[in-house]
Amino acid sequence: MSNVYASNHPLVAHKLSRLRDKNTEPKKFREFVREIAALLAYEATADLATTPRELETPLEKMTGAELKEKIGLVPILRAGLGMVEGVWGLMPSAEVWHIGLYRDEHTLRPVEYYNKLPTEPTVSLCLILDPMLATGGSATATADVLKRWGVKKIKFVGLIAAPEGIKAMQTAHPDIDIHIGAIDSHLNERAYIVPGLGDAGDRQFGTG
Repeated sequence: MSNVYASNHPLVAHKLSRLRDKNTEPKKFREFVREIAALLAYEATADLATTPRELETPLEKMTGAELKEKIGLVPILRAGLGMVEGVWGLMPSAEVWHIGLYRDEHTLRPVEYYNKLPTEPTVSLCLILDPMLATGGSATATADVLKRWGVKKIKFVGLIAAPEGIKAMQTAHPDIDIHIGAIDSHLNERAYIVPGLGDAGDRQFGTG
């Protein structure tokens, strides 16, 4: 799994444990999602290109650096919304584009219902944000949309993944790096990640 990067950061492990706890209320759950997203985005963007920038400190002139690539954040609705603020805090100039998908309960396949991408790509790197990489259907479908849009560089950032989801993503898009907080055991008969944390959308928004 050369393109899969599971975080080994103690802060991620600590916050994920709190996130998984069934007694964690929605307010705290949203906070943990936001914080973990920021930590994972920090790791996922370690290879971003920079360009020299001349500046003057209070003491002298120097050559610093600024990001060269324009970044787009693509949260998969609705659960991915909770990750945006954490990543945006690190990259406030990033653009945010929404792609709406829901999972058909019978086929377990994603169905696209919302897409407001402009005609031409406006960013050079897109980070797909989704807390759970379960079957991989939503992530692969989103990557399909972004590639048709013309984006050349895409990464997936999620909190928890199942081996099945990782395999699906690697099969469909072997060029996309997967940055994840933890890799769990398997999917159950309802395609939920085990041990997982339940439904990330319901737990964030207090529904279900």
